[in-house]
Amino acid sequence: MGSLENGVPVKRDPLLRSSSNKGSAFQRPIVRFSRFLFFGKLDYLQWVCTVAVFCFFVVLFQMFLPGLIMEKSGESLKNMENGYGDLSFIKNIGGLDFGEGIRFEPSKLLQKFQKEADEVNLSSASRLRHRFGYRKPQLALVFPDLLVDPQQLLMVTVASALLEMGYTIQVYSLEDGPVNAIWRNVGFPVTIIRSYAKSAAVVDWLNYDGIIVNSLEARGVVSCFVQEPFKSLPLIWTIPEGTLATRLRQYNLTGKIELVNDWKKVFNRATAVVFPNYVLPVTSFWSSWEVDNFMASHRDSPRVKMGYGPDDFVIALVRSQFLYKGLWLEHALILQALLPLVAEFPVDNNSNSHLKILITSGNSANNYTDNVLAAADIVIYGSFLEEQSFPDILIKAMSFGKPIIAPDLSIIKKYVDDRVNGYLFPKEKISVLTQVILQMISEGKLSPLVHNIASLGKSTAKNLMVMETVEGYASLLENLLKFPSEVASPKAVTEIPPKLKEEWQWNLFAASGHSTYTNRTSRSHRFLDKFEEQWSQSQTGGSGSVTTDESFPYSIWEEEKLIGIANAKREERRMSAKRADRAKNDLHERDDGSLKGQVNRCAFMSLTLGRNLAFLHATSLYRGIGLSTKGRDEADDIDAPSRLPLLNNPYYRDALGEYGAFFAIANRVDRIHRNAWIGFQSWRATARNASLSKIAETALLNAIQARKHGDTLYFWVRMDMDPRNPSQLDFWSFCDAINAGNCKFAFSEALKKMYGIKRDWDSLPPMPVDGDAWSVMQSWALPTRSFLEFVMFSRMFVDALDAQIYNDHHQRGHCYLSLSKDKHCYSRVLELLVNVWAYHGAKRMVYVNPQTGEMHEHHKLKNRRGHMWVKWFSYATLKSMDEDLAEESDDDHPMRRWLWPSTGEVFWQGIYLRERNQRLQQKEKRRQQSKDKLSRMRRRSHQKVIGKYVKPPPEDVENSNSTTV
Repeated sequence: MGSLENGVPVKRDPLLRSSSNKGSAFQRPIVRFSRFLFFGKLDYLQWVCTVAVFCFFVVLFQMFLPGLIMEKSGESLKNMENGYGDLSFIKNIGGLDFGEGIRFEPSKLLQKFQKEADEVNLSSASRLRHRFGYRKPQLALVFPDLLVDPQQLLMVTVASALLEMGYTIQVYSLEDGPVNAIWRNVGFPVTIIRSYAKSAAVVDWLNYDGIIVNSLEARGVVSCFVQEPFKSLPLIWTIPEGTLATRLRQYNLTGKIELVNDWKKVFNRATAVVFPNYVLPVTSFWSSWEVDNFMASHRDSPRVKMGYGPDDFVIALVRSQFLYKGLWLEHALILQALLPLVAEFPVDNNSNSHLKILITSGNSANNYTDNVLAAADIVIYGSFLEEQSFPDILIKAMSFGKPIIAPDLSIIKKYVDDRVNGYLFPKEKISVLTQVILQMISEGKLSPLVHNIASLGKSTAKNLMVMETVEGYASLLENLLKFPSEVASPKAVTEIPPKLKEEWQWNLFAASGHSTYTNRTSRSHRFLDKFEEQWSQSQTGGSGSVTTDESFPYSIWEEEKLIGIANAKREERRMSAKRADRAKNDLHERDDGSLKGQVNRCAFMSLTLGRNLAFLHATSLYRGIGLSTKGRDEADDIDAPSRLPLLNNPYYRDALGEYGAFFAIANRVDRIHRNAWIGFQSWRATARNASLSKIAETALLNAIQARKHGDTLYFWVRMDMDPRNPSQLDFWSFCDAINAGNCKFAFSEALKKMYGIKRDWDSLPPMPVDGDAWSVMQSWALPTRSFLEFVMFSRMFVDALDAQIYNDHHQRGHCYLSLSKDKHCYSRVLELLVNVWAYHGAKRMVYVNPQTGEMHEHHKLKNRRGHMWVKWFSYATLKSMDEDLAEESDDDHPMRRWLWPSTGEVFWQGIYLRERNQRLQQKEKRRQQSKDKLSRMRRRSHQKVIGKYVKPPPEDVENSNSTTV
């Protein structure tokens, strides 16, 4: 297994570095010399003399140097003839590279693991934290299908070992297949997700401590982990296919950089990407599987197909999959060791038996290599490179039942015993290879002993590297997964039973056979072709509105216009129907209503941390409220960050979790909610099938309208049925279990700060063990006035909790309520806070069965007498404390970091009086301005009349206009 991370360094020997720099340094003197010759620094006579001297030395070199070279070469050849198997002598020649420095290692990932371990050790010194281990760690395995293939065999084997270590595993698949029955027979539940675009989001992935996704074809499932609330889940993506590697090279050459970036974005979401190489070598059974299918599909003999006779003796010389400078010399040494074998086979054309030596590449994933290995009588491994895993091509050769001869490399000696299941020779003495191969061949044929050894080698190859694979996955999970405090730690890797690390689970797949085997590589190519087509269409559609073609037909624009009008009308009809449904049930607020007049109506809020989640209710009874800054697509939903600026801060949006939605709703609640009752239902309740059914919704609404229980907290998700509480713990024990054993301490310290208690005080509000249930998962309903009272109490509690946790948590990511880094530090304590407030605030608590709607009152008031802290939780006390904080914030304007003013409205009587005085002052100011205006109008002076015009009598006018004739 390799791990894909940003910039994984490949540690290489300095000998493997490119020599391009040396070449450039060598060319500099030539350039300078040419400049010296051609820029006039030498005259013609000097130039002729220089050429003559050069020719003289060339002749002298040709006369004397060849003899010296031949003499030294003869000595070297003599030395090599005396001991050609001395590889160390050849290495001393210099200038050769035998790949000894090649080593692949996910160094950044290993450094990350070590850093996280050191941080945990440092954080544990602040306050002691405990692991309770009330439930097993849970894993989800996701597959694109359940067809028979090697990856299924691998995961069944690994999952069986993880089950023994203490994990609980659930299998999910996008398509059904024959392996479904195998998983169920082993004991793993299987769920088929028919359409991952919608159904994958319905699964509450937060139930699992880790997700293992298999194959590139499960990319759609990985996409749902890119958004909240699943962004922080540990995700391991196993990719057995190599098709994407070749495609990415093509994308870069063809300029499809955006497609490459799209894959990078998806890969970056994975906590670790696992490849079948080195750290987790998972290719042994894969090779065995491919060989079986090759033999089943090739009925004709590969020897005949390649033109070799039945009496020919074929030797296949294979090499490592890595290329290095010394590889050709290693092959030469192997061929020289095979030279005495030529005498065993006549070279004349009359003989039917001939020696054939085939040299092939180290790539085992091609048809030519398969044909060569199937046709060969002996397979010789001709590379002396120390690799980190058993060579793939040797595994395939052993799977074909061929005897192998290999150098005594450490990784090969680990699985191959000399003359038991293969043959080994010391790489420092290659001459031993000649002795070995002469002993294997008798009269041009392999001896019966060699056939037995090859048969044992085939059995070895079928179950090669099981232990490395199982332990590799277990070690990876041990380093990646950070379990909550209520989860038991799995067994150590060393405690895995040996029987689970010796063989692959071939017996489970014996009934299926290989008839249903589907080539995963071809399926992967089809998937990538389809994905590329969809991507190209999306790119074309995105740029379709921008065109420079003047002949673009106007009819297309008209068609698009009509489609747009039709969509708008359809959306208008949908919204009208939704409004009519809301008005019919009379469930949402009315503009002319008030809290007093709406006592028999309720509106529910669906709480979600992300956006576009398919499991939120779409009926008129519910309105979605999300904490994502991007909001949801429904126009009727509420965007919490827009109502409370504090939630634009990623730290508090994560730390408060769904509790931030309560603060956002309560902030000027009359602007969005005027019903007398309000309810909340978490998206997790829906994902766990614990949400209210239609019957339960009707029963709850009828009880509210009939005022059956009065001022009541209705809840329908019980603590004793929570998967985190399999031991049926009491309230404070459960709270401690999910908060690293520090829940009671956090409550005590927060209450001390809230109520200003200075002395040492460690009391807690009693939460009795009376057989009744408590509420979890933020799914409840209560009167709006009581909800505002609860939020008033919660704001002060959260402020006190934040004061003691913020500094350490914000700086280092650790808080004493979790065993590891946890950005949702406060949320688990706040999840249970409503129970403390309702019990000690003398609120009735009624459980509603989410399926049947049956109601039962829990913790009855008459049984609480003498146990409630009524004075601490009464409305008068809380209101007085709230006004004191508001007055402090309004008058003093403290400069310290203070959370309380940012969680909602800041209001007290002084603000009301000040605003009233401001209104009176403004009113008096306007009155005074009006009086001043009237006074100015009265006092202003008028200009005197200059003269009067007197109109003459009519007769004078007539006379004055007459004329004399």
